[in-house]
Amino acid sequence: MPTQQSQAEQKVLSAVPSPNTSAAQPQTAGAPPSNTRVLLIAGLIALAAAGAGGRMWYRSHNFVETENAYVAGHVHPVSSRIAGVVSKVLIDDNQLVKEGDVIAELDPFDQTVRVEQIQAQIAATEQQVLQADAQIAQVNAQASAAGAQVAQSQAQLLRATQDAERFGQLYTSQMKAVSKAELDAANAARASATADLAARKDSAVAAKAQIGSATAAREVLKAQVNVLKVQLKDAQQQLAYNRITAPVTGRIGKRTLEVGQRIQAGQQLTAIVQDNVWVTANFKETQLAELKPGQPVHLTVDALPGKELVGRVDSFSPASGAQFALLPADNATGNFTKIVQRVPVKITFKQEDLKALQGRLVPGMSVIAEVSLKETAAFDKAQATAQANAQKTAH
Repeated sequence: MPTQQSQAEQKVLSAVPSPNTSAAQPQTAGAPPSNTRVLLIAGLIALAAAGAGGRMWYRSHNFVETENAYVAGHVHPVSSRIAGVVSKVLIDDNQLVKEGDVIAELDPFDQTVRVEQIQAQIAATEQQVLQADAQIAQVNAQASAAGAQVAQSQAQLLRATQDAERFGQLYTSQMKAVSKAELDAANAARASATADLAARKDSAVAAKAQIGSATAAREVLKAQVNVLKVQLKDAQQQLAYNRITAPVTGRIGKRTLEVGQRIQAGQQLTAIVQDNVWVTANFKETQLAELKPGQPVHLTVDALPGKELVGRVDSFSPASGAQFALLPADNATGNFTKIVQRVPVKITFKQEDLKALQGRLVPGMSVIAEVSLKETAAFDKAQATAQANAQKTAH
């Protein structure tokens, strides 16, 4: 009996599950789901990597892109041509000005005094010219009188010569019609008339020389008047430089101009930025093979998120950016490391976009430039068709 009872108890105990067995069964049952999750995550990562790689491959074969691009434009520095003290400032920050508008005015006192001084010098020199004219007239009169005296001396010499010849004929060895004293007096009178004629001629030459001297002095004075008139024009121009005007139409930026400020010639006072801007995109030299002038470019400006603009390739820089650096690399020194160079490419906006975004696109903004090679193929095909049509029209 006890043996049969113990056997029955063992059967009952064997039928009841133990705690260890019940804990082990869930672990064994949970193993397959854990492996499935790992495989699922690995598969998703592989798909994402494949997608990213495929996208990179697709874009590398169908797009040329650079983030090294910036908005550029004409920034005109405005400076004064003369030194002076600012008396008026007629502009404000970011103000729109037109070409020729007065930006500021300087104190004109110094230039006004200079103009008046030169005008007084011109008036004085012109009076000296009038005096020279009067002197020339006087010298001409003296020359005329000297000429008349020469003619008179010539007539006296002719008479004295004739008298001397007649007295010489009357006083010979055969005939003594006149005395020796009368003959000597006639010869002396002829010699005196000859000397007087020579003196008169010298006086006439001196008078003519005085005419030339007076005429030259007058020409010198006239030249001085011309020089003073040129100086007057320069002084008047310097006076006009007291009004500082805008060289172009645009907006004021970087204003450092204040009333009472003492400025020097050439000192920058402000800058004027024109609205006609473009993009300078620095493409890698390995990306230039597919770029051509006139090609459409998709532009994304960081300051205008979500707005895509379409530009056109305008031109290529004649040298890489490294060549225009302050210290260009010298590859002949032996320390050579090949680096992919960047070449600036000018990209222009559409005029309608510039008008619509007036004041929103300013130089210095960051841009992403992207060129679609499919659009390039279409562009090349359109160009070829246009050239063929032009050739047909020419024939």
